[in-house]
Amino acid sequence: MKKTLWLTSLILVASFAWAQTALPTGTAVKMKLETTLATFSSKAGDPFSARVTEAVVMDGKTVIPIGTTVEGRVTKATEPRRIAGKPTIAIFPENLILPNGDRFMLNATLVDTNARHGTDVNTEGQFKGAGHDGKDLTEIGMATGGGMLIGGLAGGGKGFLIGGAVAATITVSHWLGKHRSAMLPAGTELVMELSRPMTMTTAVASGQ
Repeated sequence: MKKTLWLTSLILVASFAWAQTALPTGTAVKMKLETTLATFSSKAGDPFSARVTEAVVMDGKTVIPIGTTVEGRVTKATEPRRIAGKPTIAIFPENLILPNGDRFMLNATLVDTNARHGTDVNTEGQFKGAGHDGKDLTEIGMATGGGMLIGGLAGGGKGFLIGGAVAATITVSHWLGKHRSAMLPAGTELVMELSRPMTMTTAVASGQ
């Protein structure tokens, strides 16, 4: 009985070969985020996952199929005051898990998303939210104008100027004290590029 099992195992091993594929640096991997990430709720160390939406093909063979899971973690989530810069989310992919369960280490950098409205991805792979915009300037202008009108009605020309200055000071102080958020909702499309060559070894049936 033991001999039969041993022979069966030997036949199974012999019927498979190990195939290696090396994906070059810069290979793009397109995926869809499955975890919502936001500067007001995420923190460094939080996990995230995504799902590959477009197969990575090399030499006519699918190396990374659709549905492959990408796991990683957040490395930065900052929400500075408006004067200090843009809100930032940085993520680091760690593992690539094929539908058959094979797992590989992934070293890649975020290069693009389908998020818009003033957002971008910088050269370090960090997602940057929108900075101050026309709405902020309109808010300051309307408050300043309103202060001038009230001051003018109360104290003439001098009151007009004082009212405007006071309103502008209050509004700018309020504006600078606010924080601007950035968010990558679940379903956001991401594009990552390999930061270094990636060798993938998989078992394939002999003769294929």
